[in-house]
Amino acid sequence: MQEEAVPPVGTMQAWSLTIDRFIDHAARWHGERKVVSRGFDGDITSMSWADIRRKAARLSNALAAHGIVLGDRVGTLAMNSGRHIAAWFGIMGMGAICHTLNPRFSDEQLLYIINHGGDRIILTDRQYWPVLERLLPQCPAVEKVVVLDGDGGDGWDAFLADHDDNVLWGEFDENVAAGLCYTSGTTGDPKGVLYTHRSNSLHTLMIMQPDVYAIGANEVLMPIVPMFHANGWGLIFAAAAVGCKLVLPGARLDGASLHELMEQEGVTVAAAVPTVWLTLLGHLRETRQSLSTLRRISVGGAACSEAIFRGLMDHGIEVRHNWGMTETSPVGTGGVLLPEIQQMSDEEQMRFRLSQGRPIIGTDLRIVDEDGKELPRDGVAIGEFQIRGHSIAGRYYRTDRSALDKDGFFSTGDVGTIDGYGTMRITDRSKDVIKSGGEWISSVDIENMALAHPGVKMAAAIGVSHPKWNERPLLLVERSGEGDVTAEDIRDMLAARLARWAVPDAIEFVDEIPLGATGKIDKKVLRARYAGYYEKTTSS
Repeated sequence: MQEEAVPPVGTMQAWSLTIDRFIDHAARWHGERKVVSRGFDGDITSMSWADIRRKAARLSNALAAHGIVLGDRVGTLAMNSGRHIAAWFGIMGMGAICHTLNPRFSDEQLLYIINHGGDRIILTDRQYWPVLERLLPQCPAVEKVVVLDGDGGDGWDAFLADHDDNVLWGEFDENVAAGLCYTSGTTGDPKGVLYTHRSNSLHTLMIMQPDVYAIGANEVLMPIVPMFHANGWGLIFAAAAVGCKLVLPGARLDGASLHELMEQEGVTVAAAVPTVWLTLLGHLRETRQSLSTLRRISVGGAACSEAIFRGLMDHGIEVRHNWGMTETSPVGTGGVLLPEIQQMSDEEQMRFRLSQGRPIIGTDLRIVDEDGKELPRDGVAIGEFQIRGHSIAGRYYRTDRSALDKDGFFSTGDVGTIDGYGTMRITDRSKDVIKSGGEWISSVDIENMALAHPGVKMAAAIGVSHPKWNERPLLLVERSGEGDVTAEDIRDMLAARLARWAVPDAIEFVDEIPLGATGKIDKKVLRARYAGYYEKTTSS
């Protein structure tokens, strides 16, 4: 009897995928490249990648001296800065878990995630110390708070003072947890997503590629998206991996401050949610200024309107629309146009630019109906998006229940189509889609068309109960200040492009549309505020 052949084992070196590889590479091969930070007081400071590596190593030793070990959670409550980056690498490098805390969460949400995460130490900006003072009496696991930009006994320098930068990183399996980030949550408590060193490393290699962020050593990158928002979109890891110059705006995200810093530091690539770009465009319009070095931006976190796209493109900037979520590490698709699409007319191309892009290597995407049956990629069938891949959550932190279906897909809660080019087009969140008289209406379409009017700064469409049609769309509009836009102006514009039943019966102007913790429109607040709107107006 012939003995079965044993497949040969590969002969390549063992090189584990751990996060410390990125900062070691940046310090060794791009050590003098700068990381520029703007503090809460407006002061500009800079550190080199070599400086950040040394600080991170000293932090690892300080944490170990305090008793932090593999798998312990260390929280960060801070905006983007060089010290915050050093904290990330120092925590993860030693095998502890970096738990990013979102300062825009309510006290109740922060209290929940600090305790649910089991943070032993929290590193914070002094700006957020009053928040922790309120919460710490109810956080029994927290042993110490270190103020990243503070002086004295509780400050960063004092905590690192007795520790050198000789450290051994990465002596653990690549599937060890690296980071913990909680979703903002639309119902119930926030849910924790626990990233591994392997998932973050592979995600970094995904997003550096030309079809996503196209980041290389020659770029000057400004991640406007906060580091506490969905893993900072992976941009900090990518910047270290290529050793590019990094510019961090901190908490000053108004148009004037962003423009000044971009011009001063020669920013070439930036990333942020749509509201940030809207603010920057408003500043440029008011001051008649331009952007001399910025060449490309990425937008995500919410649907981006055609008005924002065209406004940025008028300044000679390439706009890329990406999609993802906390559970996808977070980038799942890239918004680069295929060659076939680039041959189309400007109007046809814009339709693809406004979409959410195509799946990138490492992800697999599909849409399914209510029974979980896969729907065709024809640009017509509408279903819920599901995704799977090496950087996609399999279950939530501290739960035993899988978050995947029988085929290993994660259900995103986004609804839309996939066309023959593989382009993902979100029509709504499953909780936001409006069903009126048996017809489905996309709140995203209504909002994007309303934003095309120069008099509209922000728009939010919500479904409100209706005595006859079950639900009808209500459009809330925040004026931009350009011209005296009326409800009739907006309704006429919508009526020219939407089906009759999709045009809102009512348009209300508001002083301010509320935003949630991640910069998206908070429709929970709006739905509660306008509950029963049509019943009240039809009875009066």
